[in-house]
Amino acid sequence: MPLIISAYQRFLHYSDVLRPVLLLVVRIYIAKVFFMSGLVKIDDFSNTVALFADEYQVPLLPPYLAAVLGTMFELACPVLLVLGLATRAATLPLLAMTAVIQFTYDQNIQHAYWAMLLATILVSGAGRFSIDYYIRRKYAQA
Repeated sequence: MPLIISAYQRFLHYSDVLRPVLLLVVRIYIAKVFFMSGLVKIDDFSNTVALFADEYQVPLLPPYLAAVLGTMFELACPVLLVLGLATRAATLPLLAMTAVIQFTYDQNIQHAYWAMLLATILVSGAGRFSIDYYIRRKYAQA
């Protein structure tokens, strides 16, 4: 029995060590997905507005405003995620966009995957490899 307990404690130690690395990988992966989408939107913005008017049809927002906000969030929030700055706040617009895409336009299992990754960041925070972590440590010591 002590061997099993020792092995489990070792497993817990390594999972604690690897958690910040995993959170960094998740942040970078999901940031790339949204940032690349934002780059496509600004490449031909008139086409983006047309897509929002004709195909996406975001509820409650005029197409031009939806296109501007979507593009802005897809370019700004990923940068915050990679830096680990205001990480939890940066996940909220991306989660909202994912939900709108999933429920109004394209019901794809990939969007559920993105939502789970974003929810992981929202619940766990950015982890040790982030500006949020260093800010929190600095003000916790003061």
